[in-house]
Amino acid sequence: MRVIVLGAGVVGVACAYYLALDGHEVTVLDRNNAAASETSYGNAGLVSPGDSYAWASPAALRMFVKSLYRRDLGIKVRPQLDTRFLSWTMRFLLQCTHERARINTLRKLRLALYSRECFDSLVTATGIDFGERRNGILYFYRSTESLASGAAHMQLLADHGLTIEIATSDRLIALDPGLRSARDRMAGGIFSPMDQTADSYRFSRSLAAWCAENRSVRFLYDTTVTAIEVAGDRIKGVVADGGLLSADMFVLAAGAESPQLTRPIGIDLAICPVKGYSLTVPIRNEERAPQLGGVDEDRLVAYSRLGDRVRIAAKAEFAGYDRTYRTDDFRILFEAAADLFGDGLDLGKAEYWTGLRPMTPSSVPILGPARYCNFHLNVGHGHVGWTMACGSGKFTADLIAGRRPEIDPDGLLYAA
Repeated sequence: MRVIVLGAGVVGVACAYYLALDGHEVTVLDRNNAAASETSYGNAGLVSPGDSYAWASPAALRMFVKSLYRRDLGIKVRPQLDTRFLSWTMRFLLQCTHERARINTLRKLRLALYSRECFDSLVTATGIDFGERRNGILYFYRSTESLASGAAHMQLLADHGLTIEIATSDRLIALDPGLRSARDRMAGGIFSPMDQTADSYRFSRSLAAWCAENRSVRFLYDTTVTAIEVAGDRIKGVVADGGLLSADMFVLAAGAESPQLTRPIGIDLAICPVKGYSLTVPIRNEERAPQLGGVDEDRLVAYSRLGDRVRIAAKAEFAGYDRTYRTDDFRILFEAAADLFGDGLDLGKAEYWTGLRPMTPSSVPILGPARYCNFHLNVGHGHVGWTMACGSGKFTADLIAGRRPEIDPDGLLYAA
């Protein structure tokens, strides 16, 4: 079967791998000149089932309201009159109950843990190198109150398959001596040994090269898809750079831009672009640099060790499709880096990045067939696309092959 995948981010490339393993003739289209050039380029670098808690919750609702008038929070909402944003917001608010947060969190966790298994098998099968570190992630807190709340929060994940350890500040330093300069600002934390750090940019490009060489997958870069053409109950083809590209099956993995492609063909995806910010900083002093990935839960700042660099990421800004930034937008990240690692990082050589996370109101991605018999969705992964990429790709390939996915599809598969 000829399959076209729209999007060469980490989700699209992983999906192409599993489709090619099934023997399909796979072509991947992307508007950039290489894989992982947008959201997958500069994400936090955490492959983290421990970060499966749904964004929509009573706590998020309070944070959402505060963001309208406070400038010191990691979440920013620019009030918009766009009817689609208002519709998305209403759907998000409907998910902000304890029961919906629990359901959505467990759905995310199920896919994240499955994806972890798929990820391990893929790496073993391909032997690709992308700088992964399988030594866990630390989630730490600055007050005893937030630690107690965080531990109760994480217990839901622990009750459903995630291994965690409640850790004192001394234990956190023992696990990662790079945090010792911040010891007096940490009340304690949670160690998740099942989490890991890795560079999704290197992974995507290495896997794309492996797929091209070993499975004859075609990657057509600098190819901008402007429309999807339909004929009856089927996708006829995609219009790219003035020509029509046809196939037997199409998979949409275009991230935050996905709704712009599907809306004209009658599929209104509830996906909102949420802008994230990151710095990638060279290490200057190895003794003061982190060895593990981590999340400063009170400041909502994440970081990961990527070889001789550290990735620091933060902020969730609801600002439409605006990717622009000012240097001052990264102030929170610089302050967090200096606070946690002192002179361990060469902040004067930081690389700036912004990207758009494709967020659904429930935080659960949209997977499965949609309206047309030869059209599948693999979209809406939000801030954990790197974590869920391999599981989503395998899930999609199984559905297209007519196999029952290895994980229970209830709650993960639904048509748009």
